[in-house]
Amino acid sequence: MLHRYWLLLFLFLFLLSSPLHAQTTGQISGTVRDRATQEALPGVTVVLDGTSFGTATDEQGRYRFTGIPTGSYNLRASFVGYEPLLRANVSVTSGNANIINLELNAGSKQLGEVTVTASRAIRVATAETPLSVQRLNTEEIKTYPGGNFDISKVVQSLPGVGGGGTGGTAGFRNDIIIRGGAPNENVYYLDGIEVPVINHFATQGSTGGPAGILNVSFIEDVTLSSSAFEARYDNALSSVLQFRQRDGNPERVQGNVRLSGTEVAGTLEGPLAKNTTFLVSLRRSYLQLLFKALDLPIRPNYWDSQFKVTTKLSEKTTLTALGLGAIDHFELAAPRNSSPDKEYVLRSTPTYDQWNYTTGLALRHLLPGGYLNVALSRTQLENKVDLFEGGTGSDEANRVLLTRSGEAENKLRVDVNRTAGRWQYAYGASTQLIHYDNRFQQRLRREIRDELGNVTAPGLTVSFASDLDFVRFGAFAQLTRTLLPTGRLTVSAGLRTDGNSFTDEGRNLLQTLSPRVSAAYALTDKLNLTASVGRYYKIPPSTILGFRDASGALVNRNNRYIRSDHYVAGLELLPRPTTRFTLEGFYKKYSDYPVSVRDGISLANQGGDFAALGNEAVTSTGRGRTYGAEFFFQQKLTNKTFAVVSYTVFRSEFSGLDGRYKPSAWDSRHLVSGLLGRKLGRNWELGLKYRFAADSPYTPFDEVASRQNYATIGTGILDYGQLNTQRLGSFQQVDFRLDKKYNFRRLTLDFYVDVQNLLLAKRPATPSYSFRRTPDNSAFETTDGQPLRPDGSNGIPVLIDNASALVTPTIGFIVEF
Repeated sequence: MLHRYWLLLFLFLFLLSSPLHAQTTGQISGTVRDRATQEALPGVTVVLDGTSFGTATDEQGRYRFTGIPTGSYNLRASFVGYEPLLRANVSVTSGNANIINLELNAGSKQLGEVTVTASRAIRVATAETPLSVQRLNTEEIKTYPGGNFDISKVVQSLPGVGGGGTGGTAGFRNDIIIRGGAPNENVYYLDGIEVPVINHFATQGSTGGPAGILNVSFIEDVTLSSSAFEARYDNALSSVLQFRQRDGNPERVQGNVRLSGTEVAGTLEGPLAKNTTFLVSLRRSYLQLLFKALDLPIRPNYWDSQFKVTTKLSEKTTLTALGLGAIDHFELAAPRNSSPDKEYVLRSTPTYDQWNYTTGLALRHLLPGGYLNVALSRTQLENKVDLFEGGTGSDEANRVLLTRSGEAENKLRVDVNRTAGRWQYAYGASTQLIHYDNRFQQRLRREIRDELGNVTAPGLTVSFASDLDFVRFGAFAQLTRTLLPTGRLTVSAGLRTDGNSFTDEGRNLLQTLSPRVSAAYALTDKLNLTASVGRYYKIPPSTILGFRDASGALVNRNNRYIRSDHYVAGLELLPRPTTRFTLEGFYKKYSDYPVSVRDGISLANQGGDFAALGNEAVTSTGRGRTYGAEFFFQQKLTNKTFAVVSYTVFRSEFSGLDGRYKPSAWDSRHLVSGLLGRKLGRNWELGLKYRFAADSPYTPFDEVASRQNYATIGTGILDYGQLNTQRLGSFQQVDFRLDKKYNFRRLTLDFYVDVQNLLLAKRPATPSYSFRRTPDNSAFETTDGQPLRPDGSNGIPVLIDNASALVTPTIGFIVEF
């Protein structure tokens, strides 16, 4: 297979070397606004570095460049009284007009000192969140080596972020592990509307999945906050990810078509009516065809779509309608050439059918010195999972797993944001109507009998049906002010409280009071000292709250909100307008974490696979702690080169029923990532990415229980008495990407090759428990030559080594028109 890959790569490069090119021009346009008030800013100077292109925004804050030679540029905006802004690596093509909207932060210096703030051009922190913030723009996401246009994969390379094989999850998943916290401790917002599901084949009760839903063609930038969250955001324990979408082109219809080795996607945008623009996309995967060609037993298949419609109702009021949805289907098929690992997958992997969507309306109305936000949205998810003994058939007597589960959330959020001199303040409230239903059955252990028919080990099957409706509500206030005569010190304080109509203590808003305070002090014009302390709460997932025992009682009703206290301090150095260094230390302390009554372990260790999280009785007695330090270096596009380097050292520990701290599944302790990009001229671009994670912990199998139950459930049973006592080898991977653009009149062709794991490094993975099979894989070998007994007593146990050195090449193209 490897020689075929190199042949395809050679043919790709040969085609690109042909003289099919034309030098044409493109355009950039957009608006510039005050970040705090959202008012348009006239008279802002906007320039393209290294060119003669420069202009000032008009009375509506609009700017426009035409006739720009195609290529990559750094876009700068500056205005008296505001911190300058740098938007690096802006790609100008002839196929699509580039629409870039900018938001400027009011400068903290006096007018006479504004010129010394030029080094702050790439500062991404805000007064409310002065540290633990990273930002990516759309061009960085599109060209990220190994990212394959998947935003979640790109985020995994930021400091403090594990996942996708670097933090206790499978290498093909998009779980985002922030500073040692579980995957479901993150919240996601799309243009101010919460989007609980951003991945295909999402784990219900958690967030991860193997492929992202969001279309990168819609995204203007992505902001990750891993601490010091504003009080407006609820349910965040580890991070807030904000995805800001651009508006459609108001002047003409344009779009793009993307074709790769795994999917085809199309995007269209343009004016819909006067003062109204649209963006719409549709994507279809053909992974099932690829995996069939590779003779793999899995057959994933999905569709997704996304839209945004923006209407300017008046000079002060804008209405945005948005939505995204996905349809997922996962089945299995017998491979042409059988092997023990493929047979294991067939026996142990369920089939999935899942669909979900989020739709919403967001209204923004400008007020004197600020603005009002109103967001109304609905999210729904339906999940169907089936697994039968042996991995095939449909006999209910052989059923191992059944899930028929659905969730629906209707949300209303209102917030007011104002400024008054050096003061900024915000306040608001939210309410949500939650519906959850579940019909669930899972055979965890089979009943074992001796030769006389006596039960020697009782079986265990969880089975229940549940239906639940309740209301969630919350309110917040945030206050920010610059201090000292020079404005060098900025302090922000927030307070939030949340409640619900279901849990025993849900109506007591004093139980969830969550204060937080952050500060930033400019030691010099290039060096900032930052710190924050905050308390954050998260309600347990509906999969936990809706669980019923054998008598039908909602046994988890007494669960409390999960609490996390953050302590963070750091330094930020901005030696040049395109260079940024940060160094941060962090400590997160958890309490009231759900702990499994059945297994005795913290649910903080779960959520990194495809099974639903929380269909069991739990108790709010768990504790946790994660602590460490992060270093980050970023060089924006300078002399045709850009680079990012990050290193995180940390510990992640949680306690179970025994009260003892043990390493969590995400405790890989060392994370390193690096990115190097180079513009080679003639519209060629090269990118290299490196990722490293130290040994991740895992739990060994209970040999006795695994032997007795493997024939029934198709997997081994973990020995939670030895929770995370074993460790895998370290993980490292080099990804490579090469792009070549051809620009014609109103058309751009972008050919690319993206190779994940270029150096064929072996990816560690937890082993799988199985029984030895015959050489032709048609049956199990046994100690007595007889068929495998139901209790596995004559089976020959083996551990399948799942470590692999898989290289994933993708060759594709994008057509912009």
